[in-house]
Formats: sequence, C-alpha cells, structure tokens
Amino acid sequence: MSRKILILGASYGSLLGTKLLMAGHDVTLVCRQATADLINAEGTEVRIKLRDEDTHRSFKSVDMPGTLDAKTPSAVNPGDYDLVALAMSEPQYGTEEIRQLMEAIADAGIPAMSIMNMPPLPYLKRIPGLDADRLASAFNNLEGWRNFTPGNVTLCSPDPQAFRPPEEKPNVLHVGLPTNFKSAPFEDPKHTEMLRELEADIEALRVDGKDVPVKLRVYDSLYVPFAKWAMLLTGNYRCVQRVGVRPIREAVLGDVEQSRAIYAAVTDLVVKLGAEADSQVPFEKYAKAAEGLLKPSSAARAIDGGAEQIERVDLLVSLIADQMGVLAPAVHETVNIVNARLSENRGAAAA
Repeated sequence: MSRKILILGASYGSLLGTKLLMAGHDVTLVCRQATADLINAEGTEVRIKLRDEDTHRSFKSVDMPGTLDAKTPSAVNPGDYDLVALAMSEPQYGTEEIRQLMEAIADAGIPAMSIMNMPPLPYLKRIPGLDADRLASAFNNLEGWRNFTPGNVTLCSPDPQAFRPPEEKPNVLHVGLPTNFKSAPFEDPKHTEMLRELEADIEALRVDGKDVPVKLRVYDSLYVPFAKWAMLLTGNYRCVQRVGVRPIREAVLGDVEQSRAIYAAVTDLVVKLGAEADSQVPFEKYAKAAEGLLKPSSAARAIDGGAEQIERVDLLVSLIADQMGVLAPAVHETVNIVNARLSENRGAAAA
C-alpha cells in the first residue's frame, strides 16, 4: 500500500525520504522556498555506499517509483498525509511558520515520528516515572509541541550519519555512516503497524541484486532510541571545547578510558529509566565507528560558527540524571562547557 509521508527538513530528511521513494511511497519535504524550488525542479540526490563497494552510488529521486515534491510550511495541509517525520534540529521548531504547521499537525491527529536527537517533550511524557515538565528548560521553544497527544508522537534514533557536501547544491546529501533508523512504537497499534509496513518495504529494496543500507527498524520498546544518548554525550557534545572544537574521533578516542566511563554512566541511566541492558550499543562498537568520524559534530560546528541555540541533549540527560538521583559529573561538565560557549555567542551577537 502506497503511503503519503510528510517530512519536515529537506536535508537529513531526504535520506529517509529517498528510502521511502525507492519503496514506492510519496514524499513531501518541507523546507525554505529556494530549496523547495530547487527540489521541485531537479529532485534530490542521496549518495550511499553499498556494502563491499568502494565508492558511493547516487540515488536520485527522479529515478524512483515514488513521487517527491517540496513545499514551504505554509503550503502544507497535514490532513493530506498518513505520517509526519520530523527531521529538523529542535531549535528550528520555534520559528513562526514551523510552529503554526506543528499546531496544524497536532490538531489533525496525524502520527508524528521524530528523527531528532532531542526527544520531543510529548514523547518524554510517555516514559513512566519521568516528570517531563521538569525537563522543559532543555528545550529552546515548546510552543509548537503543546497540543500534541503524547501517544501520537514516537521517537526514531537518527543513527545514520550524513551531511550536505559544501561544494554541492542543497539538494545533495552524502551518507558517511549508513546505519539504521531505530523507531519506538506509537501508542495506537494501527500507527505502529504502518511503521512496520514501511520497515518491510524498505527491507525488501535491492539494487543490482544488492541490499541497500540504511533501514527503518521498528521496536516494541520506548527506550531503544535512547541508546543514542551515550554516543552523543561521549562523542558529539564533547567535541565542544572551551576554545574551539575537535573531531568526534578525537573526543572518543583521545582518552578511551574516560570515554568508556562516560558511555557506561549514560547507558546505566537509560537502563535505570527502563531500557533493557542488552538493547544498548556496546562501547567497543561505538568506538570502532568513531574511528571514521573525522569531523566535529554538527552541534560543535554550529557553536563554533556562532550559533546561539542548538539541540541540548546534553542538558536533557543532565536534568534526567538529577531527577533520578544519579551522579553524572562528566555530563554536568559538558553541559557547563556548552552553556559557556552558547553564552559567549549570544554576547557576541548582542554586541
């Protein structure tokens, strides 16, 4: 059965969009007018390396059975879609146009799958024993989320690593680490079943008889996407230094034992929340993947470029640790560094 999927965010969102288009589903990407014009004129191109091949292949939307279009937020009618995927960074949901669209999505009752590192507050309200309202300070803006029914929001871990090559047009995405999207269930079994249908459609894809990396995996547990937290707190946010930034590889492998300890502490916190211990990614597997992560994280690059707001998973984890009575000094240290750098950027912008 062909589905109509609305994806907020044309950069990272084009990765999931490409896999859905390959499986015959129709996709609308929400983005700025200039990007929408480009995509509607030329389509998208996502570069993925297939297993046992030395170079990336280009997957172009114009060659796929599904139909792609792009729209600005104000041009979207959420009722036209079966599923919404949220693939922008958390601060972007505070802009006026996106906030209005989010309110329309909530009012329409369309199931929304977040592909953010930052879990939406409605999703956190689904976690037993967690006082989500006490976590509000980790978010840049909550206006667009207020009308969502928590059960209509699920979380999908954005494990695949991808970026826009700076020398290319904004409709091109390069996948550096072709791992899988890992989604928690919706509250309504019918909505979860739709995700499982999409999962099966993507799983069945073959090109020249070969499997195509980057799958959608749907789990029964609410906690599976939280496995990303240990990676973010060990690598991504520790790329931010008091002065400058460093690559993820250096953040993780520069002092392996310290990284191992931070990783274990965050993993233990997720397990204490309710996750199964065997659902967490072993540190050794993450450290191996980090060997190839030669750039600073997107959060670190944004801060170094003067950003005044970023996704604050570091602060969220710190607040959850405090709420649960877990000592997390290394996490708090990272939060302090990120706070200081953002404060400096705000001061410079105001000068």
